Amino acid sequence: MEFGIEAVLIAALAAAVLTALVLHLRLKRRELQVRQAGRRAAEAERLAELGSMTGGLAHEIKNPLSTVVLNAQLLREEIEDSSMDGEIADRVTRRTLALQREAERLREILEDFLQFAGRVKLAPTETDVRLVIDQLVDFFHPQCEKAGVLLREDFPEGGVGARVDVSLLKQAVLNLLINALQAMEEAPGENKELIVRLEGDAEEYRIHVIDQGGGIEPSRVEEIFRPYVSTKSGGSGLGLPTTRRIVEEHGGSIEVHSVEGQGSDFIIRMPVAGPPPEETHDLSRESPSD
Repeated sequence: MEFGIEAVLIAALAAAVLTALVLHLRLKRRELQVRQAGRRAAEAERLAELGSMTGGLAHEIKNPLSTVVLNAQLLREEIEDSSMDGEIADRVTRRTLALQREAERLREILEDFLQFAGRVKLAPTETDVRLVIDQLVDFFHPQCEKAGVLLREDFPEGGVGARVDVSLLKQAVLNLLINALQAMEEAPGENKELIVRLEGDAEEYRIHVIDQGGGIEPSRVEEIFRPYVSTKSGGSGLGLPTTRRIVEEHGGSIEVHSVEGQGSDFIIRMPVAGPPPEETHDLSRESPSD
């Protein structure tokens, strides 16, 4: 009988020790989670402050840069109207043009950065996405014709209703069209096609931008969506990150299927219901076209 009581006491003690150990481990894990959450919050605050500082700095640089561009243009006009020796005038004019060109390029880089770094304010409305993309394709036709590229639509018969910010959707798709056209201009061959395909169901709609460019190396597929990573000569490296940001703000996603030497298919997947209320933030934005 005494042995039975001892066994019960030992079992109870073991259970108590085990329970205490489990509680200790849970408390340690909870403490670790709290510390990690605190670090993440501090890092987010630091990044927000850094973003605000860089945005303000970019604005401060942009204004005098515009003055440099204007004065370079005025200086060039004065040289052309002056009685300066022809050879000297040509040399000074070329240098002034180079100054103006590079200053304008820097201003464009700053404008791209400010647009990307700015916060986004979604203004979703009930829209026929088919009509929106059709208008954008019509807007982009002249650029394709100039480059000798056939731009083709592949749309469903009826409309595709969804809740979306029209201006930002246009910007996102336009970035893909510009990238696709540049990829085909840099790739060898003729008679290339750029296809814009729209698909939809009750839950989501999908926008494909399919090019016949040089394709993307498998190792670089994820990399191209990072800021300032560009596969195009002279590219800003912000077009695809901006597109992904717009799509994700709507609660959607973007993916790419690419084959080197054949081309790429960029696919935007967006929910028909539009962005959830908690995903709407204050943002500055610029529309490519209305």
